[in-house]
Amino acid sequence: MLGQVGHAALALMSLLLLLWHEAAPIEVPQDLKQPPTIIKQSVKDYIVDPRDNIIIECEAKGNPVPTFSWRRNGKFFNIGKDPRVTMRKRSGTLEIGFRSGGRPEDYEGEYQCFASNDFGGALSNKILLRVSKAPLWPKEVLEPVSVTEGSPLVLPCNPPPGLPPPFTFWMDSGMSPIPQDKRVSMGLNGDLYFSNVLARDAHTDYSCNARFLFTHTIQQKNPFTLKVQTKEPFNDTSYNATEPYGGRKVAESTPTFLSPSGTESSKMVLRDEQLLLECIAAGLPTPTIKWFKKGGDLPGRKVKFENYNKTLKIINVSEEDAGEYVCMANNHLGSIRHSIFVQIKAAPYWLDKPSDLVLAPDENGRLVCRANGNPKPNIQWLINGHPIEGYPPNPNRQVLGDTIIFRSVQIGSSAVYQCNASNQHGYLLANAFVSVLDMPPRMLGPKNQLIKVIENNRTFLDCPFFGSPLPDLRWFKNGQGSGLDGGQYRAYINGTLEIKRARAEDEGTYTCVANSILGTAENQVRLEVKEPTRIVRLPEHQSAVRGSTTRFDCKVKSDPSLTVTVAWMKDDKPLYLGWRLRKDEESLTIPNVNEGDEGTYTCTVKSEIDQDSASARLTVLDRPDAPMDLDLSDPAARSVRLTWIPGNDHRSPITEFLVQFEEDRWEPGRWQKLSSYPGDLNSVILQLAPFVNYQFRVIAINSVGQSPPSGPSPRYKTSGAAPDAIPRGLRGSGSKKDNMEITWEPLLDLERNGPNLHYSIWWRRKDSGEEWSNVTTVGSKHVVHNTETYVPYEIKIQARNEFGSGPESNVVIGYSGEDKPSDAPTDLRVSKVDSTKVNIHWKSVNPNTVRGEFKEYRLYYWRESSQVPGLIVNKEKKTKGFYSTMAEPSGILSDLVPYSKYKMFMVVANNHFESSPSNTVEFNTKEGVPDAPRAVRMHSKSLDTISLEWEKPLEPNGILIGYQLKYQRVNGSRLGRPHLETFLPNVTEFTLRLPDRSTRYKFFLSAMTQVGAGEVYAEETPHFTNEVAPGIWDLTVVPNSDYANVSWSHNFPAGSSEFVLEFTLDSDKTVKVVSVKQQPPITVADLIAGATYHLRVYSHELNSISSNSVTFKTKPAYIDHVDIATQGWFIGLMCAIALIILILLIVCFIKRSRGGKYPGGGCVTGFAKYLVRDKKDLPLDPVDQKDPDGSFDYQSQ
Repeated sequence: MLGQVGHAALALMSLLLLLWHEAAPIEVPQDLKQPPTIIKQSVKDYIVDPRDNIIIECEAKGNPVPTFSWRRNGKFFNIGKDPRVTMRKRSGTLEIGFRSGGRPEDYEGEYQCFASNDFGGALSNKILLRVSKAPLWPKEVLEPVSVTEGSPLVLPCNPPPGLPPPFTFWMDSGMSPIPQDKRVSMGLNGDLYFSNVLARDAHTDYSCNARFLFTHTIQQKNPFTLKVQTKEPFNDTSYNATEPYGGRKVAESTPTFLSPSGTESSKMVLRDEQLLLECIAAGLPTPTIKWFKKGGDLPGRKVKFENYNKTLKIINVSEEDAGEYVCMANNHLGSIRHSIFVQIKAAPYWLDKPSDLVLAPDENGRLVCRANGNPKPNIQWLINGHPIEGYPPNPNRQVLGDTIIFRSVQIGSSAVYQCNASNQHGYLLANAFVSVLDMPPRMLGPKNQLIKVIENNRTFLDCPFFGSPLPDLRWFKNGQGSGLDGGQYRAYINGTLEIKRARAEDEGTYTCVANSILGTAENQVRLEVKEPTRIVRLPEHQSAVRGSTTRFDCKVKSDPSLTVTVAWMKDDKPLYLGWRLRKDEESLTIPNVNEGDEGTYTCTVKSEIDQDSASARLTVLDRPDAPMDLDLSDPAARSVRLTWIPGNDHRSPITEFLVQFEEDRWEPGRWQKLSSYPGDLNSVILQLAPFVNYQFRVIAINSVGQSPPSGPSPRYKTSGAAPDAIPRGLRGSGSKKDNMEITWEPLLDLERNGPNLHYSIWWRRKDSGEEWSNVTTVGSKHVVHNTETYVPYEIKIQARNEFGSGPESNVVIGYSGEDKPSDAPTDLRVSKVDSTKVNIHWKSVNPNTVRGEFKEYRLYYWRESSQVPGLIVNKEKKTKGFYSTMAEPSGILSDLVPYSKYKMFMVVANNHFESSPSNTVEFNTKEGVPDAPRAVRMHSKSLDTISLEWEKPLEPNGILIGYQLKYQRVNGSRLGRPHLETFLPNVTEFTLRLPDRSTRYKFFLSAMTQVGAGEVYAEETPHFTNEVAPGIWDLTVVPNSDYANVSWSHNFPAGSSEFVLEFTLDSDKTVKVVSVKQQPPITVADLIAGATYHLRVYSHELNSISSNSVTFKTKPAYIDHVDIATQGWFIGLMCAIALIILILLIVCFIKRSRGGKYPGGGCVTGFAKYLVRDKKDLPLDPVDQKDPDGSFDYQSQ
C-alpha cells in the first residue's frame, strides 16, 4: 500500500483545532458597538508588476463601519486629487490605474492605512511599494578568454540589478545548459567557476542568462569565448573518464580558494531566514569540499549540502546556529581551510502580542506587548494611531514599558491601542482595542446544534458566548450533574468543551450555561458518536499483462447511519470511468488493460464527518519491443560477434534473447533457431557452420511473451571446409537373401560445409581377412549384391566435399539377407494341463538352419471346440513367442478357456521368415468355475415382491450344476443376516416377498460347476420413490440389412437413466454394446447383413432393470435392391399407357364406321406405325446416328 493518508490528515486537523481553541479570544458580536479591527492588508515589502494596475489592500471591521484614510511617505495622501487613484466602497483598498497614462514608478513609496469610527482608529503596517524592474544587460565587448590547461578560471556574470533580483544560469548557443559537476559549477553570485580547465572546455558560447520573475523575460549576456592552451595537440577521441587529459602531462596543483578569498570571512543572517555559505576551490586534481562547525555539530535536520558540496544551506536559522563554520578543500597534494564567522541577528518577533480587551464599567485590565529581537527592540505605544505621549495623563491608565494597566474603566473610554516594536532590522505593529461595555450574557452560536463525531476521536463542542463583564461558563450533560471539566473533559475560556476520546457512552445532550451578575444564557449541543469509516480490504499493488483484466478491491466498513461515497483517483486526479472501466461498491475493474492505465490508483471513501483512503500501483506488463540496430563485428572463419540494442521491456525484465538465422542456399526464407542467451547480454559470439550465407535476427523474451523479431542483420558468409560430421544411422541389412543394403542418414544441410557432397562406403566380410570393397555415392543407400545368406559384414562410411574428407565412422556390423529356416521344431508336446494353462515342450533347431537372426519360437494355437455340448466357439488363431537357445526348451501357455479342446503347432522365425510347422498337438483344458450369469434383471411384479431373472453365463467353463444366490437386507451402510438359496441349472428366476415396500436387499448371484461357484454378480434393489418400480418392456425391433430401428417402453423419470442396448451375435456370441441417452425409438447402425442377433435393453445406473431378450435377423444385403415391378410409379405409368391405347382404338373404330381412311386392320397397323418409327421414312435423332465404330457424330446434324 502507498498508505492510508486519511488518518494522518484527521490527526493534523485535530491538532490545529486544539491549538485554535487554546488561543482563540472571545469575539465581540458584530451587532455591538466596537472600535475598528484591521482584517486584511498588503505585505510590508510590496513589489508590483509595472504592466498591471496597483492594488494596495486595507480591509477593516467595526461598528459603526469604519472610514479609511491613507498616509504616503508619512504625509496625508489626498486620494480625491489624483484621478488615477480610487478607493473601493466600504473598504480602504486603493486601486491605481494607468489606462489614461502615468508611470507606476511615480507611486513608489511608503503607504499606511487608517481605519476609524466613533470608538477609535486602527493602523495598518507601513507598506513599502516598489515597482519591479528588469534592466537590460549593459552592452559590452568581451575579449576571448585564454587560459592554460589545468589552470582555474572564473567567468563573471554580473547580472543587471533587478527588483526582485533575477535568477541566473549559464547556457550555450544551442540553449542547452552548461554541464556542471564537481569541477565546473555556478556560484551564488552567478559566476561560472572552473576548478581546473580541460582542453575540451574550449568553446565560443559560454553565455550567462538572467530570468526576471515578474516580467517572465530572459536576458542573455554576450557570450564568452574560451581558448585553452595545451602543450600537446588535443584529440576529442582521446578523452575518457580515467584519462581526462588524453595522456598528456599537465602540472598538478594544491587547492586554493576561488570564493571566498583569504582564510576567513564573516556572514550575518536574520533569524528564521536561510543561511547560505559557499566555498569554491581551485586545484588539480579537483579538490573535494568538506564542512564542519567549530565547537559543535552541524544541525542535521536543517542542513543541506548543494552544488556538489560547495554550498552549505541551513533553513530557518536560530540563535544557536551562530558560530564559526569551516570549509576544507583537499586533494592528494594538500588541503586548505577557510573560516566563516556567522552572526545571527533578529528583526522583532512576538513573545506576547496584545489582544483585544473587553471590560465592564469599573473593571480592571491590561494590555501586554512583549517582543524580542537582536538588538532588543524598542516598544512604542499609540492610541488611535497617535503616540500615547501626545495624550493628557489619565488616572485610569498607567503605562509601564511594554504593559498598559487599566483601572476602573468607564463607558466612553473605548479606543484602539497600537504597539510598535522596532529595531534596525524591522518592526512589528499590533492593534488591540479596549472596549468598555455593559452587556448581559448571550449565546452567539446556533441553537440545538447536532455534532457527529467518530468513536475514539478527539472532539470539540463549541459554545461561543459574550457578555460584559465576562460571564462564567459551565457545561452539563443530559441536564444533570456538576459542571464538566477534568478527566475526559476540558473546558476552554472561550466556551469550547473538549472531549479527549469520544466513546459510545459520551452520546447525549450537552448544555452550556453562561452566568454573570447581569444574567444567565444557555445553549444545547447534541452529540452522536459514530463508528469510523474504514477500508477493510485494501487495494494491492498489481502487475497486469496488457489486454488482461485487473481489479482493485476497496471494501468499506462504516457506521450504518452515515452515507458513504467511494471515489477513485488515478495519479492524484479524478478517475474518468468512461465506457470501459467498471466500479461497484467494493472494487474497480479495469478490463483490456493498456499502457495508459498504468499509475497509482487511490480509493477514497468519505462520510460527512470522516474519510479513509488507500492506494496501490498498477504496473502494465507487455511483450518487449523488438531489438534494434543489429551489428556484426569480429569476423572469423566459423564465428562472428552479433551486437544489438534491446527494445523497451515494458516493465517485465527480458529473461532471454533468441537468435535466429536464415540462409539462402538450401531453405531460403526459413528462419531457424541458432541459440539462446541470457537477457542481460546484448553482444554474443555466434558459432557458425562453414559454407553458409547467414543473416540473423533477434527475439527478446520476458514473462509475458516474445517480442516481434528484429530487422535482419547484414549477410555474413562463412568459407567452406571439409565435413566435420559423420553420417549417422549407418546399418547393413538384406532385403533379399543374396544382398545387403547399406543405409545411413544423409548429413544435414548445415553439416555439408561445402559443395559436391558425396559419401564413401567400405565393406568386407567379418573375420575373413578380405580387402575392403568401397564405392562413392551421393545418395543415402548402397546395395551389395551376390552375397551369401545371412553373413556378417564390417561397414564404415566417410563424408566428402570439394574441400576434403571428413572423419571416418566407427566400424559397424551388418548382415546380408535372410531366408526361410530349413528346419522346424520337433517333438512338440504338452504336460500339466490345467483349466487355464498348460506346459509345452519341444526340441530346438540347429541355429545354422535358421538362416537369419533367430527371433523366436512362435506357437500358433486356437480353440477348436468347447466340451460343453452345443456351445459355439471362436476358432481364431493366436500366437505366443518363446525365446530360448536350449536344446529342449519349454514354456507355459496361459489365459486358456477352461473345459475346451485346443490345437497348436510351432515354427521357428527369423526377422522375415518362418519355418515349416512342427507336429500339431491337441489337448483339453480341465473344467473351471463359470463366468457370472448374464442379463440379470430385477423388477417388481407387485408392490410387495421383488423378482430376479437371469440367463446362463456366456462361458460356463464346464457343466453347470446349478446357481447359488445369497441376499442380505440393507439398512444404510449395514448389511443384515445373509440368506442362501440354490437352484437347478434350468431355474433362472427367483421371487422374494418384501416385509414392506421400503425394504431393500443386496443380491449376490453366481453359477456353479463341479469345481465350484464362479464369478459373483452383485446388485442392490433400487430405492423407489413412488409406488411403481421402474421397468423396461415392449422391446420391438424393425431390422434392415445393416441397421435396425429399436423401440421400448419404460417408466424412468425423464433424463434419470442412460440405457444400454446389448446385441449378442448368435454365430459366435460376440457382444456389441450401444449406450444411449435419448428417448426411444433409436436407430442402431453397423450391423451384419443376414445375421441373427439377441437384443436386450437395460438401465446403465440399475443394471438389474432390464427388458426381456428379443431375437431378430437382419435382411440379406441384396434385399435393399429396388424391384421395379413392385414400385407404385411404374404401375401407374403402365396404366396410363393402357388407357391411351384404349382411347386410340375407340377413335379408330369410330372413323371406320364413318368410312375413314383405315380399312380393315389398317387401324392397328397405323397405330403401330405411330408408336414405332420406320427408319426409312423418318430421320434418326442425333443420338441414333452412329459411326461404324459406334461413336456419335454430332457435327453431321
